[in-house]
Amino acid sequence: MTPESAFSTAEQAAVYRAIHERRDMRHFAPGAVDETVLARLFEAAHAAPSVGLMQPWRFLRIRDPQLRAAIIDLVGVERQATAQALGIRGGEFLNLKVEGVRDCSELLVAALAPDDGTVFGRRTLAHETALASVACAIQNLWLAARAENLGLGWVSLFDPAALAALLHLPPGARPVAILCLGPVAEFYPRPMLELAGWRAARPLADLVCDNRWPEEAL
Repeated sequence: MTPESAFSTAEQAAVYRAIHERRDMRHFAPGAVDETVLARLFEAAHAAPSVGLMQPWRFLRIRDPQLRAAIIDLVGVERQATAQALGIRGGEFLNLKVEGVRDCSELLVAALAPDDGTVFGRRTLAHETALASVACAIQNLWLAARAENLGLGWVSLFDPAALAALLHLPPGARPVAILCLGPVAEFYPRPMLELAGWRAARPLADLVCDNRWPEEAL
């Protein structure tokens, strides 16, 4: 490896800091995202890995206030349905701030494009590899946003078919995430669901094993 291609200790630390301080943000502050910064974020997403170089991601920037209002309504419907599905925890869920669609500076929708027929690396896992590729692009965007001191939140409270119709997605395309992006007053010191007492992250030791799935976990 040449010195030019090696990361310095400071650069390594910055990468790990962005990873560990990335948060799923729900609380946004007033202010806009500079167009030059937004372009850098999209470039970061575009640099994500994809199986067979298929790049199945599409990002829709929601700039129409009426369209944003319609998306807010879709999220509200699913929020109520989720509360019902949670049973005794439904009321607790409704007290959580689970999305920032109203308050964020930029509202984006990440969508899975129609399958382009790529076979390389996808013969046995066609859908999974496409979806994983979109997730990689979202993660790149998320880490770049944190490095730019911007918050980003992933909203999954929506009916995919209803959102696809609202956005005029072509047959075979599917919305994967509503992404709320913008300035924040501060980043959560830990994941918000931990801070709210909803759920604790599992320790790394529970999630890594050697060779085979551990018998005690079966």
